Amino acid sequence: MTSDTIAIILGGGAGTRLFPLTARRSKPAVPIGGKYRLIDVPVSSCLHADIRRIYVLTQFNSASLNRHISNTYRLDRFSGGFVEILAAEQTPDNPNWYQGTADAVRQAARHFTQQDAEHYLILAGDHLYRMDYCELVDAHKAAKADITIAAQPVDPETATQMGIFRFTQDGQISAFEEKPNAARLSEIGRSIPPDATFAEHRDEQPFMASMGVYVFSRKVLLEMLDREPGHDFGRELIPNALGKYRVKPYLYRGYWADVGTIESFYEANVMLGRPAAPFRFWDPRRPIYTHLRHLPASRLTDCRITDSVVAEGCFLDRCDVSNSVVGVRALVLSGSRVTNSVLLGADTYEEVGGNGQPAMGIGRNCVLDRVIVDKNARIGDGSRLVNEKGVEQADGDGYYIRGGIIVVPKFGTIAPGTVV
Repeated sequence: MTSDTIAIILGGGAGTRLFPLTARRSKPAVPIGGKYRLIDVPVSSCLHADIRRIYVLTQFNSASLNRHISNTYRLDRFSGGFVEILAAEQTPDNPNWYQGTADAVRQAARHFTQQDAEHYLILAGDHLYRMDYCELVDAHKAAKADITIAAQPVDPETATQMGIFRFTQDGQISAFEEKPNAARLSEIGRSIPPDATFAEHRDEQPFMASMGVYVFSRKVLLEMLDREPGHDFGRELIPNALGKYRVKPYLYRGYWADVGTIESFYEANVMLGRPAAPFRFWDPRRPIYTHLRHLPASRLTDCRITDSVVAEGCFLDRCDVSNSVVGVRALVLSGSRVTNSVLLGADTYEEVGGNGQPAMGIGRNCVLDRVIVDKNARIGDGSRLVNEKGVEQADGDGYYIRGGIIVVPKFGTIAPGTVV
């Protein structure tokens, strides 16, 4: 039963690691998978778990997110359900922006505590996964926990970017460390003791990491927010809670990806078209919802499409697309080759040509490899975006390179014949 649970989705800060995709929008509003937004992932999972009171906390570039949520999630007014944006606001008591995950929840508490709820489900807005939140909340209740934290096995390289648990033999959390370095991980060895009775590790994934998914009992969360001075759950409040409260793990072994960087966002997209993709948006039991656009089916003329996702409303003309994602209303003209790339599509249609600038989309005879093209961008005829010199980081004329991936920003224009 989850009717006594409120979900709080953390929209994150300025999203600098996802720049330039976050130059005009907040992280939860970043498009993914051809037709979705990142916020659709946690909101859809909440709705499948019958959690219908959902707050989204944000403070940067929230207009796009507001528009998407208001156009998409119109819940039955008789159910009492809602998906509501809580943007950071200055008050006489606190004139500051959100200072971290816990501080965001602390500042928003005066809104969500007005609702009758026994449990709070706190989620990140920039993760890609599919979890049954009913099972998570039920596990929290069954264990009579004060705090339950979802945890997932990770390899040593990933562990340096996450909060890492250590457990006792019977499954109690004995310690939590935020983003330990490689030397510290060598000292820890593994999160679960070799002779533990509750679970075990694979050798290639010897650490259990926090997924940033928490269930708090109401009294405990409000008590911690009032008494603990820290700004962040992972760095301060959770480590301090281990000796004071019943903190339990919820072990999750499905697909999960933090898409908070350009590189991770890119990888999470291009894997979607592969035959054995570990995540799929079309799950028959728990699909991901998004804004209904009433677009026509995509039209493909003499194209070759391999291991790719093509959203609705596209026009692809005598082109070659492989291992890529093609977003809504995307245009790819004749002779172009798009490989290992992510096209976020367009917000509107336009007449091709006649306005003195490249068409909105991919022009004729272009070559794109390891490129992210944001919405409403224009790639001129004959452009070659392949990062020939293997540059890792750069700001160019109409493009950026992050982690070796070329990113053309929203409304960006690449002049005809450009070579990168």
